[in-house]
Amino acid sequence: MKVLKIIVTILGFLIAVAPVNARDFNDKLMNRPYVDLRRWHLGFSIGAHAEDIRFTHNGLITEQGEEWRIDQPDYQPGFCVNGLVALRLNDYFSLRFSPGMYFGSRDIRMYNVSDGATERQNIKSTFVVMPLDLKYASLRYRNCRPYVTTGIMPAFDVAKKRSDFIKTKSSDFYLSFGFGCDFYLPYFKLIPELKFCLGLGDVLCHDRPDLEDDPMKLKFTQSVKKAVSKMIVLTFYFE
Repeated sequence: MKVLKIIVTILGFLIAVAPVNARDFNDKLMNRPYVDLRRWHLGFSIGAHAEDIRFTHNGLITEQGEEWRIDQPDYQPGFCVNGLVALRLNDYFSLRFSPGMYFGSRDIRMYNVSDGATERQNIKSTFVVMPLDLKYASLRYRNCRPYVTTGIMPAFDVAKKRSDFIKTKSSDFYLSFGFGCDFYLPYFKLIPELKFCLGLGDVLCHDRPDLEDDPMKLKFTQSVKKAVSKMIVLTFYFE
């Protein structure tokens, strides 16, 4: 959870410091006072994310007496870029569509309960994501405006899959929620946001015909009932 602590610390620092910087630009007048009245808003974002996957085991014991447990010891950091199209619904609500790409990996550990033997696998991913979020913003205070979001995020992994111990599906569907703050600078809005994405489906490929002739690898997939993905995303929007 070290990555999560770092992300939360960075976001908290930015939220604390940015209003001061905004007042330094203009101590008396609000920057871009009418920008929120526009019906459509365009922008882009860059950021970092951390991927996780949680396994549910079925208690399988192989013919050799092995019982394997699989987990991801820690979140793995990655990089993401997105576009942004936002539709203003009223003074408080807006609808956002932010398609983009997430580049990352997950370091998986396999542990044999009976004798302590271990195996490792790194699952690399390149997700094409299409998040759709409903944003609720508070009243603007000077040059900042905090908000919360909730939404959905279809994700499609376009990275080439290998015939390894564990294989994940090429698509997933996330439920997301998060919070952030609009900071109004003289020429654009800077919007740091922290989002949590919870996978809703089983991402493990249970049908592995590529491993039918390799039972030493197939036993890991057979030991898992389901696998669910999670993400934590720290994004900086420029609008």
